[in-house]
Amino acid sequence: MRKIILSVILITVLLLSIFSISFITESKTLGPHIVELKLDTGDTAWMIVATALVLLMTPGLGFFYGGMVGKKNVISTMLQSFMAMVIVTVLWVVVGFGLCFGPSLGGFIGDPSSNIFFQGVSANTAWELAPTIPMILFALFQAKFAIITPALITGAFAERVRFWAYLLFMVLFILFIYAPLCHMTWHPDGLFFGWGVLDFAGGTVVHMSAGWAALAGAIFLGKRKVQKVNPARITYVLLGTGLLWFGWFGFNAGSAVGAGSLAAQALGTTTIAAASAAMAWVFLDKILGHKLSAMGACIGAVVGLVAITPAAGFVSIPHALAIGIIASVISNLVVSKFPKGKIDDALDVFACHGVGGMVGMLLTGVFASNSVNSIVGKNQGLIFGDATLFLIQLKALVLVSIFAFVGSYILFFVVNKITPLRVTEEKEELGLDISQHGEFL
Repeated sequence: MRKIILSVILITVLLLSIFSISFITESKTLGPHIVELKLDTGDTAWMIVATALVLLMTPGLGFFYGGMVGKKNVISTMLQSFMAMVIVTVLWVVVGFGLCFGPSLGGFIGDPSSNIFFQGVSANTAWELAPTIPMILFALFQAKFAIITPALITGAFAERVRFWAYLLFMVLFILFIYAPLCHMTWHPDGLFFGWGVLDFAGGTVVHMSAGWAALAGAIFLGKRKVQKVNPARITYVLLGTGLLWFGWFGFNAGSAVGAGSLAAQALGTTTIAAASAAMAWVFLDKILGHKLSAMGACIGAVVGLVAITPAAGFVSIPHALAIGIIASVISNLVVSKFPKGKIDDALDVFACHGVGGMVGMLLTGVFASNSVNSIVGKNQGLIFGDATLFLIQLKALVLVSIFAFVGSYILFFVVNKITPLRVTEEKEELGLDISQHGEFL
């Protein structure tokens, strides 16, 4: 049955792409929030680089996660990230971009019909909020955010998920969780956008959604047969962290959608938040009686990168330093207190990405300044004496948390009804590299 389904999908996509000219016509009028391109070659050059940098984060994540799991699960864990680049890219072109940035349907989701197979996504027009770069470049930049989000989730159910079930979940997650959150947060007609929620580069859309989905997955799939395993390659974790940190400059500074002062500010806040968080993590480990470890330094840096993501273009450098330290301390404590005996979040995705994203969202409401970014407007952060923005961020945080967790749990339930999510005990004992892929280190 699986062979038939895969054949039908492959043939359908192939035929639709070949004969797309019969049902895709270029409109002579510009759609909602699509404007004439005011090409700036500097902005365009930077955004091409930023797009490549963000894509690099996903194989970086593969190394980061792959080094943490046991030796018999390294290939499968890394391949889960790699296949996100494959599947989500195709899904994005076919329907994903339209769901996120198509004409708004009530502020909750986009109408994909106007952008199916990238219809209307031209190199000669521009998105309203990025008027100096081609529309197709903006669409491809956004695709990289969609790619890494389901890949982040995989750390929670590492070493026990069936690969084909994961691929199905990934598709459903993009369609039913990521796309609505992306539309509500970043589309000019989106619900959260209208409220004034500030999320510069994905605190809600990427990290909170992934964190809560990870928690739902860890609960649904249950515990591994053997929870404590020696990391296969800590050097992979170090390499992965370096690639993530490097790529995150495209993630955050690229979200300025131009090569201007805001991009430079976001690059600066990203750098200092990652550094201060790594410092805080290893210092706290020592204070709590642990050794200074490479794993701790790497995890701390990533937590800082996660936390600064929603705030990168809204806060000052000193406040970015504070965000890194605060998020690192909170995530470290959550990792140490997390009930691992009851919920097996294998690589602490919720404690690092979920909690880090939530801390970053709230601290954006504390430290956001209109002197850094005029978009902040009159409702500055709590530290400037106004609670309005903080309460808006808090409301969005609660709603996103409920939606992402409950929605993801339902998706896990649906996928499990279609095809088992978890491997058998025998295959788990054998290792996913051999049992799922017939390969080994």
